[in-house]
Amino acid sequence: MPLELLPGSKLTSTIERSIVATTNDIKNGTVLNLDGQLWNVIEFQHVKPGKGGAFVRTKLKNVTSGKVVDKTFNAGLKIETANVDKSDMEYLYHDGSDYIFMNTSTYDQVAIPDAIVGDAKDFLLENTVVQIASHEGTALYIDLPSSVVLEITYTEPGLQGDRSTGGTKPATLETGAQIQVPLFVEQGTKVKVDTRDRSYLGRVND
Repeated sequence: MPLELLPGSKLTSTIERSIVATTNDIKNGTVLNLDGQLWNVIEFQHVKPGKGGAFVRTKLKNVTSGKVVDKTFNAGLKIETANVDKSDMEYLYHDGSDYIFMNTSTYDQVAIPDAIVGDAKDFLLENTVVQIASHEGTALYIDLPSSVVLEITYTEPGLQGDRSTGGTKPATLETGAQIQVPLFVEQGTKVKVDTRDRSYLGRVND
């Protein structure tokens, strides 16, 4: 899906140039060019078995179709990666099927389709700054901060003093997303959330 620029705008950013790499360079967010198609690495694991050669087990997401596949590479294999532009963008608002962001350096605005934003929407509030990766004008994925602070807009009444059971309950965040929080956390509380696994990291005092 193309990265749609709003009228009069243009995308500028720093460019990560790495065309030929090896499996040792694979990490989350690396974009591979396999047989003319771009695949974003969303999971990887370096494996050194007791017998046989080492290899890298990956989970790849097709940038165009969104299809997810598992693929294994022999350790040390040369692979082709795509040039990736990364820009700091501030989230402004949601408009129909697009999320509108502003480049914090140029102040130009860009529209990112819902399909590209994906689950990142669960942690987006107005004025949140993220990194948007693109390749030749096509948005690839959004890099969120590792944690965000959000307010709980609904949860069952808290159980004050009950910290020993280790139990949790569902809570709805101001973005509409749901996470699990300790039983003593109350509605209206601001909490820190890990954007990578949606885990509760603690309460935040103003």
